[in-house]
This record gives sequence, C-alpha cells and structure tokens, in this order.
Amino acid sequence: MPTPTLSPAEISLQRVLTVSRLNGWSVIVISALGSLLALAIGDLLSVLIGLLVLAAGLMEVRGHRQLQQRDPAGLSLLVRSQLFLLAVMLVYCAGRLGSFDADTALASLTPDMEVMLTEAGLDKSSLLPLVRTAFFALYSAVAAITLIYQGGLALFYRSKTKLIAEALAILPPTSS
Repeated sequence: MPTPTLSPAEISLQRVLTVSRLNGWSVIVISALGSLLALAIGDLLSVLIGLLVLAAGLMEVRGHRQLQQRDPAGLSLLVRSQLFLLAVMLVYCAGRLGSFDADTALASLTPDMEVMLTEAGLDKSSLLPLVRTAFFALYSAVAAITLIYQGGLALFYRSKTKLIAEALAILPPTSS
C-alpha cells in the first residue's frame, strides 16, 4: 500500500512539532540543571534566571501540546516562548556586562594561579585587561547567539502560521 503524500502544510506542522518538542525539552533540562547547580552554590540571582528560562521551556512544550491537540493557539505560544526567553537572556547579559568588577575578578585568583603568574613574570594587574576582554566577549557572544537563535526560532514559528492553520484545518482530530 503506498504511503500518503503529505501536503506542504502537513510537512510544516510536523517540522514545527519536532522542533518545538526538541527545543522545549532541551531548554527545560538545561535550565533545571543550571538552576539546581546555582542553588547548590548559593547564587540566588542565577536560580531566578534559570527558573525564568525554565518557564520559557514550559511555555514551548505547552504550545507544542496545543498544536498536537489541533489548537492553533499553540503556535502563538511557541512564538511568545521564544520572545520571552530572548528577553530574559538579553536582560541577563546586559546586567552581567554592566556588573564587571575588576577587584572581584582579581580577588578570585587562587594562590596557585598567583604563583604561576609570578613565575611567568606577571603581576595581577597585567592580567586584568585579558580578564575584562574575556568577560565582555563571553556575555556579548551569549547575547548575540541568543538573539540569532531565539529570534530566528520565533521568526520560524511565526512564518508557519498560515501553513499550520491550513494543516490543522485538513487533518482529522486526534484522540488524546
């Protein structure tokens, strides 16, 4: 028996369901583990950020389930979850970029690191420009990657609105 050919709308629905399931659960797992780690070391701000990211992952999984149940509102929830995650991450990165403290960075050196610096003929203050550059590069890269990935995913979901509505209209309801 030949397999039925899927319409472009049905293919789009399947792609959106696959991406939202994988991305949503990835965000949930990573943010839950990060929140637990932050809690273990006593960093309450990072716990809060992790819980906000977890909420975005839960929104995405909820949107995925709504689409599985043929509810077109699930697609707008997918878009909102990406925009929420994008906002959380950009605010976090902006806060971190504005919080660089040279004294704290230098105070974080272990005695072994200080010995290595001394043996290399360097002092703490010569290390500061490198630490500052690495700090700003890290948080700038996280912000840029988040903007590209979450922004692109929000645009991907948004661009499928018409096709998803079409697919939901032609597919028979599922029993869930």
